[in-house]
Amino acid sequence: MMDAWVIAMMLSASLMLGAFGLWALLWGLKTGQFDDPKKFLDGAQLDSEEALQDAIMLEKKKNELMEKKKREKEGGYAPPD
Repeated sequence: MMDAWVIAMMLSASLMLGAFGLWALLWGLKTGQFDDPKKFLDGAQLDSEEALQDAIMLEKKKNELMEKKKREKEGGYAPPD
């Protein structure tokens, strides 16, 4: 059978670990540790004006293709582009 001091030591150790975990979580939230890292990679890739213009053109082409597929799925009349 366990002594009371063993239970007290286990309880205090688990409380300290839990408090440390809570502190670490709050610190991470406060300092932005859980922000999206992809935005930093995109920022590094698209740092010139030419790269940004290329990204805009790719996005426009993607949207045009999506609209074209949507019109084809509907099966209705679509005037030629």
